[in-house]
Amino acid sequence: MPEFNSSTLAFTDDVADRRDASDGFSRFGAYLGYNAGLLHEDGAPLSAQEFARSVWEVATAPVMSPGYVRVRPDLHSLTLVSYGEDLDQVALRADVPLRHHHLAAHPDHRLSDWQRDVWTTDGAFTALTEPRPTGRSTLLVTATLLLPVPEHHLVTPTVAVPGREMTAQAKQAVGALVSWANKHAHLVNALTAGSAR
Repeated sequence: MPEFNSSTLAFTDDVADRRDASDGFSRFGAYLGYNAGLLHEDGAPLSAQEFARSVWEVATAPVMSPGYVRVRPDLHSLTLVSYGEDLDQVALRADVPLRHHHLAAHPDHRLSDWQRDVWTTDGAFTALTEPRPTGRSTLLVTATLLLPVPEHHLVTPTVAVPGREMTAQAKQAVGALVSWANKHAHLVNALTAGSAR
């Protein structure tokens, strides 16, 4: 199985996808079938942007858990959002929790901060979670990165019905998005002062 490192924000897990497939072919493909209503427009194939949004939603938690796309645990989320005047473009949105020591100006030391979730870790990357209530005031800082995805990175589907062809196209679409996210891992690392959390 692939591992997270400083240049990996996400990866696709094809080994688990095939191993855990109820149809012997693709677990992700089966989930596309369960969510067929998201994958066509009145029986016609979706646009590249709509297809990207739909297959990313299916490929990630909470729809698939664990997802076909695995997201580095130190990110609160990695989602695909619409933007632009007509909402006709897409961007990856990475929500990155920042602990107080990552900030240029440190807040009052009496404020509680994100806490490490020792149960959700992968190598040097550990999820951060809200602290347990203690009666202290808490300051939780999250940075949001929007990474516009160029149209030439998107896949235009040729089919509107889930099956092997759509599964291949959906895997190609999410693979391109994962690649785009990983190309920008340095931006997340710069926010968190490297991979040490």
